Amino acid sequence: MKISIFGLGYVGAVSLACLARDGHQVIGVDIDATKLRLITEGKTPVVEEGMVDLMRDVAASGRVSVTTDAVEAVLGSEISLVCVGTPSAANGSQDQGAILRLAAQMGKALARKTVPHIVVFRSTLVPGTVEDVLRPIVERESGKKDGVDFHLCFQPEFLREGSSIKDYDKPPFTVVGANAEPAHEKLQALFGHLPCKYLRTSVRSAEMMKYCCNNFHALKITFANETARICGALGVDPFEVMDLVCQDTQLNISKAYLKPGFAFGGSCLPKDLRATAYLAKTRDVEIPMLASILASNEDHLELAFDKVVAAGKRKVGFVGLSFKTGTDDLRESPLVTLAEKLIGKGYELRIYDPEVHLARLLGANKSFIEQHLPHIGQMLHAELDSVVADSETLVLGSNSKAVIEALAVRLKPGQVVVDLVRAPAGALPAEQLQGLCW
Repeated sequence: MKISIFGLGYVGAVSLACLARDGHQVIGVDIDATKLRLITEGKTPVVEEGMVDLMRDVAASGRVSVTTDAVEAVLGSEISLVCVGTPSAANGSQDQGAILRLAAQMGKALARKTVPHIVVFRSTLVPGTVEDVLRPIVERESGKKDGVDFHLCFQPEFLREGSSIKDYDKPPFTVVGANAEPAHEKLQALFGHLPCKYLRTSVRSAEMMKYCCNNFHALKITFANETARICGALGVDPFEVMDLVCQDTQLNISKAYLKPGFAFGGSCLPKDLRATAYLAKTRDVEIPMLASILASNEDHLELAFDKVVAAGKRKVGFVGLSFKTGTDDLRESPLVTLAEKLIGKGYELRIYDPEVHLARLLGANKSFIEQHLPHIGQMLHAELDSVVADSETLVLGSNSKAVIEALAVRLKPGQVVVDLVRAPAGALPAEQLQGLCW
């Protein structure tokens, strides 16, 4: 294919070299004349393992050319990869100056094209930037329409400095956000040979997942480092501990716990986080990330409270109360805490949970509920019918298929369901659902 690459930093230069190596005709575009001269001479503009030999070879192949002219590059290619920088501004926001200027240049270039062109943004962009910010600029300058005369896409890159060529050749996956089939077909033809999944998604989701990945990487590094600080104060080998943690691919290094939902609770997580924070404090160890987890969890619970309040009804029915569906464990259940907050604000509550029976509550479970919801006996109903019939707002805290199906046939027009578990699509009337973050 004929490909133009805008921005010849790490991502752009490595992409140019690898694409030319794979047989494509590549035009490199940059405002830095020094970078263009180096590439023309077969030298690398970035210090990166393997790039010296690779750039020398592709420059000699005749498949690489360079220019400062955006119009020339767009007219001479069928796909443009945009890899210009988006650094932090002084206030922490994303400095989009370069990408905005390029969008205008791209629009002017597209105005002269007679066939559809694909523009793939690879620069890290704040979610919504491509569709809400860049598309209007490109359409205005070109006089053409996205999805008809050209296609704007977003493909996050996962190249690490120091191993960029290896990462290009063996990525974890290829994620492409595009709004039209022709764009996906072209990009799958370009990147489909790579030994990984080609994942199609929306432009916005692709933009967001790049941030999510980087934040997750930072989170993992910080988790390991804060764990090491505690270990160091206790005389424990942090490498041995983290190696043991990583042996669990069922819960620790897995998809487990990475699905959005309601606040966590139960008999383990809250108390162990508190104990960890106290332990660190007694050893004068700072663990700001770990110490903030409970506060973040409380904010998530507060969000659910605000959703119920926003419904504007005083009669609230809870469908589910235990901290995990299928158990009767009420200890530190976020649903119990939510119920407690609503009662404190004068809301009238009715509760249904098929697993919770007061007569069967024992030990710490019984003590907890007596302390937090001493009058639960007056609110707890044995049947779902009476809870639904006498409630104006319903809080769905159970993900039991049977319970959700039973709720669906009992719902009345006008009732609002605050969904804390994300009921399956179509299980409940969409017009009556209020998701927590969805």
